[in-house]
Amino acid sequence: MKDQRLEKLIQIASNCALCPRCCGVDRAGGELGFCGIGMEARVCSWGPHWGEESVLLGEGGSGTIFFAGCNLECVFCQNYEISRISRGHRLSWGELASVMLKLEKRGCANVNLVSPSHQLPVIYEAIKTARHEGLEVPVVYNSGGYDSVEALQCFEGLVDIYMPDLKYADADVGRELSGVPDYPEKAKSAIKEMHRQVGDLIVRDGVAVRGLIVRHLVLPGGLAGTAECMRFIAEEVSKDTYVNIMDQYYPEYRACAREDLNRRITRAEYQQAVEIARSYGLWNFAD
Repeated sequence: MKDQRLEKLIQIASNCALCPRCCGVDRAGGELGFCGIGMEARVCSWGPHWGEESVLLGEGGSGTIFFAGCNLECVFCQNYEISRISRGHRLSWGELASVMLKLEKRGCANVNLVSPSHQLPVIYEAIKTARHEGLEVPVVYNSGGYDSVEALQCFEGLVDIYMPDLKYADADVGRELSGVPDYPEKAKSAIKEMHRQVGDLIVRDGVAVRGLIVRHLVLPGGLAGTAECMRFIAEEVSKDTYVNIMDQYYPEYRACAREDLNRRITRAEYQQAVEIARSYGLWNFAD
């Protein structure tokens, strides 16, 4: 029996609209889009990771799989060696499924797919195969937020935890800093779809098992548009959303050449971001 959702993902990739960039290339026919990736999985590294939110760590860390390439081009990217330079190691869907099972066997609390948005057909096959072969830990979809609602719908029931960024509230800022014309619109639609699928975050014995986590990186000078991002989460998603307001911005990649980005944020800027979130009724923050 044909898997209709897989067929749909392959069809989308044949005139590529796997992400909202919509390159239109025939990836199923061997063409490469903006992300530089074809239909096969390209993985830079995988293994237990301890730098994620505490609810994702458990006793064995988060089982991260770092995918090569990216559908964004953030001027401040802290992983630009992976997103823009490295093309990673080719893995079949069966090999990728095997990696997922190995991460579970090593005691990882979850399988954490980092930057998956542009490699979805092979990821879909791998998750289904791993589940069939006994994978029980949650699957985390960890993206930059620039995701296609149509593609996300194919993952309903396969992804347990969605963890998107909500980077910007202003489309012009998204265009200038990440090279896409419509980041806020597309990210908001994607986050609503993610929440529809999995709801608010459920944590058992200190470990997340299902739900939505939204990350928001505070940028210098208020460039991220924190007030609108927090309003959207509180009023259009849920006031119970688990939010990670992140203070770890530092100038990287091409950000050092920009006067407005060539500094860390101040303590006052971070505290203001948290106060803004609280003013909208948000309370469930990452520690």
